[in-house]
Amino acid sequence: MTQITRDDVLHLAQLSSLALGDDEIDGLRTDIENILGYVEQLSQLDTSGVEPTYQVTDLENVWRTDTIDDYGINRDDLIALAPESKDGQIKVPKVL
Repeated sequence: MTQITRDDVLHLAQLSSLALGDDEIDGLRTDIENILGYVEQLSQLDTSGVEPTYQVTDLENVWRTDTIDDYGINRDDLIALAPESKDGQIKVPKVL
């Protein structure tokens, strides 16, 4: 079983920007040791015949072909509708 020291807990608290009291440090140390012990138990399971689970909701990607629909309007007609254009592009005010 993995042993967690007070220094380990204080280091984790500092990385997490947590302020812990002395009683909280001891409780958290015990909790972390229990969690790591449980994970060690799980790592002892034989999963050699178990297929990895990648998707649990059975959703699938829906693929479709991309089609271009120009709605009967060409680019030049749209640019002509703009209040101001330059070099085939719509000119807009600066936004800072």
